[in-house]
Amino acid sequence: MTDGDDTPEPSKLIRTKRSWARAGRFLTGTAARPETSRLPPGQHLVRDWPVLDLGVQPAVAEADWRLSAFGLVETPLVWDWAEFNALPQSRFTSDIHCVTTWSRYDNTWEGVATRDIVEAVRPMPEARFVLLYAHDGYTTNLPLADFAAEDALLALAGGVLG
Repeated sequence: MTDGDDTPEPSKLIRTKRSWARAGRFLTGTAARPETSRLPPGQHLVRDWPVLDLGVQPAVAEADWRLSAFGLVETPLVWDWAEFNALPQSRFTSDIHCVTTWSRYDNTWEGVATRDIVEAVRPMPEARFVLLYAHDGYTTNLPLADFAAEDALLALAGGVLG
C-alpha cells in the first residue's frame, strides 16, 4: 500500500507494461489501415488461444448459477442456468485484438445477445452504465450503449466453433 490511501502497489506485470508503454514497445509507429489489413499496428496474429487466466477456474454448480439484472430498470429479473440457456441464442463471428498484443481472426461465439437482456429489463431513461459483478468479487463497468451493441453477447460457447 502507498502512504495515506488504500491503493495497492502496482504488480510486477503492471510495472512492466507501464515501462513498455513509456518505451513504445510493441508499437510500430504506423497507422492502422482497416481497408488493407485486419491486423492493427503492434499486434501479432495467433492461431491458438493464449492462456489468459491465472490457472484457477471457478467451480460454480449449475444449481447455484444466477444472472441478476437490477438497478435502474423497470423489470428487475433473475435467471437460473436453465432459464438463461432457454433464452434466444445468437451467433456472431469477430476478430479479437487483445491488449496483450495478440490478434485472432474469425472467432465464432454463441450465447445470449445482451440487447435481449436489456429489452427484457427495460432500463430507465437515466440509466447510462452497466456494472457487472462476478461471483469472485470482480467487477467492471461499461456504457449501456456498448453493453447493448448489436454484436455483444454473453457467450456460452465460442472461439473454436465451426
